[in-house]
Amino acid sequence: MSQFATIVGTVTYTPGDGVPIAIPLGTTVEVNLAPDSATLSWEAESDVLGLTAIPRTQYEEYVEAGKIKLKD
Repeated sequence: MSQFATIVGTVTYTPGDGVPIAIPLGTTVEVNLAPDSATLSWEAESDVLGLTAIPRTQYEEYVEAGKIKLKD
């Protein structure tokens, strides 16, 4: 089951072996949780989707720190 959240602080992901990239502040993301990861998807630009999976522990740290605000 997915839920929606807003990026309200610095939240980064690392594509492959690249450098960390920040998801822009104010972005609404769809979150799908698995036991070991969280998949975040969003509209990066008009008709361009962003998608990343981060470790579940990192996701929980972002939520606890107030960098990802879950929507009710």
